[in-house]
Amino acid sequence: MERITLLSKREIEKMRVAGKLAAQLLDHLGPMVKAGVSTLELDKEAERWTKAHGAKSAPLGYQPEGLPPFPKSICTSVNEVVCHGIPNKKQVLKNGDIINIDVTLIVDGYHGDTSKTFLIGEVSPLAKRLVEVTEKCRMLGIEQVKPGARIGDIGAAIQEYAHAEGFTVVENFVGHGISTVFHTAPQIPHYGKRGDGKKLREGMVFTIEPMINEGKLEVEILADEWTAVTQDRKLSAQFEHTIAVTATGYDILTLP
Repeated sequence: MERITLLSKREIEKMRVAGKLAAQLLDHLGPMVKAGVSTLELDKEAERWTKAHGAKSAPLGYQPEGLPPFPKSICTSVNEVVCHGIPNKKQVLKNGDIINIDVTLIVDGYHGDTSKTFLIGEVSPLAKRLVEVTEKCRMLGIEQVKPGARIGDIGAAIQEYAHAEGFTVVENFVGHGISTVFHTAPQIPHYGKRGDGKKLREGMVFTIEPMINEGKLEVEILADEWTAVTQDRKLSAQFEHTIAVTATGYDILTLP
C-alpha cells in the first residue's frame, strides 16, 4: 500500500501556482478549439505556451510501467475517447464534436492537473446534456470533500447523479493523489458507497476527474496502448480539478 502524503501549507501554495498555470493554459487553448483545427495544432500551441511560461508538460514522455512513453504534451479525447487521446494531425475537429483537453504542468517540481470538455459548434442536445451533467458530477464530488469524510462519499455523490440522469460512470480510471509525483495514493474512484474508503485528512491533495459515458461504462484500449474508448463507441465526457483538503472543507487548486 502506498503511503498517502499530507502536504504542508507551503507545498499546497506551490501546487496552487502549478494548478493556476494549468487552468490558464486551458483558457488559452479555448478560443482555438473549433472546427477545422487538428488536435496536433492544439498540442503544439500547448507545448509552446508551456515553455514560454517556464513550465514543463508532465504527460510528454510520461511512462508508467509496462507502457510506451506518452508522445505528446496534452491529452485530446474526442467524442467516444474516454481519456488519454493522443493529438495527431489527421484528427481535425468538426462541427458537433466534443473534446476533452487534459493538461498537467510541472512548475518548481509540483504538478497542476486539470481538464475540460469543449463543445465544437452546434452539438446534439444529448451531447450538451452529457457535458453539463459531467461538469456537475465533478462539483458534486468536490462538495463532499472535508476532513473526516470518506473517499466513498465522493464517488457515491457522482454516481448517484450520473445514474439519475441516465448516464454511466467509467470505473477503469480514477482520480489520484498528486504532488511532486504525477500519480500517487490515494485513488479516488468516481463511483462507490457513502461511508466507504479512507478518511479524508487536511493536507491530502488529489484529483477528482469523473468520466461519464452516454452508453455503457465499459472501455477498451486501442493499439497505441494509451487511447481509451467506450466499448459501444458512444460519447464520453470528463472534467477534472486538483483539490486540497483544508481544515474546514476543500480548496480547488486549478482555478485560473
